[in-house]
Amino acid sequence: MRRSITQRELRNESGDVMRALDRGEHFVVTRNGVPVGELSPVAPGPFVERDAVLRAFMNAPIVDQGRFRADLDDGVDQGSEPRA
Repeated sequence: MRRSITQRELRNESGDVMRALDRGEHFVVTRNGVPVGELSPVAPGPFVERDAVLRAFMNAPIVDQGRFRADLDDGVDQGSEPRA
């Protein structure tokens, strides 16, 4: 069930609202009696066990950090000259 709260309640009682979101509550925020938005808790992401992550990257290529950094720098270095 969604609980309706005013914009003022959201501003003045944001700590209480955040704790309620942590508990799974949902809110409809109103301004002058008109619904303007919804607040809902974010669903937790899937938990992946450490060993599964290690297995997934076990055969990944080794990254040369210096070369990787140089590639990034080449890609984003646009110089300081004006374009126009």
